[in-house]
Amino acid sequence: MFLGMDIGSSSSKAALINDKKELVGCSVVNMGTGTNGPEEALEEVLRIAGVGRKDIRYTVATGYGRVIYHNADSQITEISCHAKGVSFLMDDVETVIDIGGQDSKVIKIDKDGKVKNFVMNEKCAAGTGRFLEVMARVLGCGIDELSGLADKSTIDIPISSVCTVFAESEVISRLASGAKREDVAKGAHVAIVKRIAGMCNRVGYRPIIAMTGGVALNGNIVRLMGEELGQLVVAAPYPQAVGAIGAAAFASEKWKRG
Repeated sequence: MFLGMDIGSSSSKAALINDKKELVGCSVVNMGTGTNGPEEALEEVLRIAGVGRKDIRYTVATGYGRVIYHNADSQITEISCHAKGVSFLMDDVETVIDIGGQDSKVIKIDKDGKVKNFVMNEKCAAGTGRFLEVMARVLGCGIDELSGLADKSTIDIPISSVCTVFAESEVISRLASGAKREDVAKGAHVAIVKRIAGMCNRVGYRPIIAMTGGVALNGNIVRLMGEELGQLVVAAPYPQAVGAIGAAAFASEKWKRG
């Protein structure tokens, strides 16, 4: 077995690939760096695969907390691991949009999953899962309910602020003025989509476009992203665990190269 660990600021993911290059399990735990999250993610994926630690031949760690995960044989950046993970799971993808809790990335890849170009937003919460968490809190719903809420929208209410703090104030003001929650929810989705589309234009995107990260579970954003870019945009399988899957694929390659 070959293990990939993706340790983020707010969640930990683990994936196992066997010697036939088959994904045998992946797990996601909503606890990140500095917590017991990595250990829990590892225990969960071992349980799913029905194997033990003794069966792991090589481990690659990625993500924000990769450098402090001491049980890995090597560390690889999340940019490379997301590219590799998408290439492992899907055919003909040339652009990856990864929207995580604290940052967002657009990665252009080749047919072998190698990174050709990328752009990353890590200095502002706008365009990340954190932005949607704030919007969900203001709208009084769970983040998993935002997509369904936005699907009910009948009119466009633009959210003009690109800063999460200012956008929160703008949303509160819109609601106080009588705007419907569903219309404001869609406005927040459009705001994040336009920000990511700008990153896509900078990196030079090509179809097929796959979305990874927790935000890829939001069907409304995936659809709006496709409409904004004028291209087919699909959510990758196991979107939250793609980085860990890519790390496991790298682990397999490294072991076979000796």
